[in-house]
Amino acid sequence: MEKIASFTIDHTILPKGMYLSRTDANTITYDIRTRKPNVEEVMENGAIHTLEHLFATFVRNSSVSDKIVYFGPMGCRTGFYFITLDTLSKADAIELTKNALTFCRDFEGEVPGVSAEECGNYRDHDLEGAKKEAEMMVEVLEGWTEEKLIYPTK
Repeated sequence: MEKIASFTIDHTILPKGMYLSRTDANTITYDIRTRKPNVEEVMENGAIHTLEHLFATFVRNSSVSDKIVYFGPMGCRTGFYFITLDTLSKADAIELTKNALTFCRDFEGEVPGVSAEECGNYRDHDLEGAKKEAEMMVEVLEGWTEEKLIYPTK
């Protein structure tokens, strides 16, 4: 079998940030990397889960909700995939990501979708952990530009 694109990225030099992972047909997949892989401790499940609920709720209620395809965690727990239609500019995707993370960082109240009827694992949430993850990424992405969306190489 052919190696998939995400396995061709050198994870030994990959810092935290937001990267253009791939483009397919009319979609763009962004890699929102919250950890330096294989160096930093991975995110905790509860924090990941809550951040997923908050971020997805924010972007799907934004003015560009019709251009949002998916937001969810990586299995390695070092980041998230954010998939948009290619009609959302890269600059707008960066800005939306920063705005969503700021929303998550500042969120107070009941996390959306946290009940047995709405969520397949509603007991595993950590709002404070999610807020810390978001706060760290808001700082990482400060001043992020389209030029920084390119994966680093040796």
